[in-house]
This record gives sequence, C-alpha cells and structure tokens, in this order.
Amino acid sequence: MDRDRVVEAGLALLDEVGLDGLTMRKVAERLGVQLNTVYWHVAGKPQLLAALADRVIAGCADEPLPGPWRERVEVLARRIRRAMLSHRDGGRVVAGRYVIGSHTMAFGEKMVGALLDAGYPPREAAWATWTIGYYIFGLVQEEQAAPEADLAAMAAAADPARHPSMAATVEYHRPIDFDQRFEFGLAIILNGLPPR
Repeated sequence: MDRDRVVEAGLALLDEVGLDGLTMRKVAERLGVQLNTVYWHVAGKPQLLAALADRVIAGCADEPLPGPWRERVEVLARRIRRAMLSHRDGGRVVAGRYVIGSHTMAFGEKMVGALLDAGYPPREAAWATWTIGYYIFGLVQEEQAAPEADLAAMAAAADPARHPSMAATVEYHRPIDFDQRFEFGLAIILNGLPPR
C-alpha cells in the first residue's frame, strides 16, 4: 500500500460516485484496508482532493508543445479542460484548490513560461495564467452540471416584456456548444492581452 494507490482508488471512486459521494471510508473499503491505513498515506479529505486535483491534470504539460507562445497557451488550456472533463466532477475537484503537486507545478511552468516567453513581466504572466484558469474552471463546472439544467425554466423566465435582452439571446444561454463557447472565451482572453 502506498499513496499512489490511495489516490488511484480515490479517482476511481470519484468517477463512480461523484465528489459528494467520495469519502475516506469508501476509499479504505475499495482498497480493502482499515481507515487508518488510508489516513497514514493521506491526512484527510482535503489532502485527498488536492492529490486528486494534481492527478487529474497529469500529462497536461507533456511535450510536444508548439513553439509560438499563443499556440502553446491554447494547447495547454485545451488539455486541462479535457482532463477535467474526463472525470466526474473534475471541474469541482480542480477548481479552488491551491495544489503544489508535481503535475500542477509542471503545468504552471509551461503556461507561465509561455507568457514569459511572449515578453510579459512576471506579474502579468502569473495573473494571465490565473485568469485563463478561472475561466476554464468555471466553464468546466457549468459544462459538467449542464445535464441537470432546467432549460424550460430558463426559457420561461426570459419574459420578453421584463427581460428583452435575455429573451433575445435565450437560445445561446442554453448549455450547448461548449467547445465553441470555450474557444470563443479563450480567444477573448488572449486577444485582450496587450502585444509585447
């Protein structure tokens, strides 16, 4: 038994029962060990979730990556989105955690490095990375929650007399076309970065 096995069991359970159903006790049961054995390797659920977040983005920073900075950022952004979408509640697991794991640090190195290569000073490179991350985390969480969206209620609430702008655009607020939405938003962010 080692920490990697605990994390892998946690990831498998996440995919089966979702974030709300994931417990340390279920991880122990899955591994066929006592609960204290799991706690020996992972101090608690917050630490397990941080390890899962780091594991979810494993491979996102791998080569090959394009040379031009903008293409590199786009590839990295697409990879992390796909990685989060590949696991149930992956967006919720990764978002809001300040993880200092090997995969997270490797991803940050590549993303921040691309922006530094573009000529942005360290503060702007770091903040642009966070801005892109916040956008992806939010979109992935919405995308993963989309099957539960009440589309009829949304359409009914968009009363043309009271909310004419929402009524005129209601079809574009529906949880569809996430790939196009993702690319649209990413382009807005990257186009908003002043040239260096």
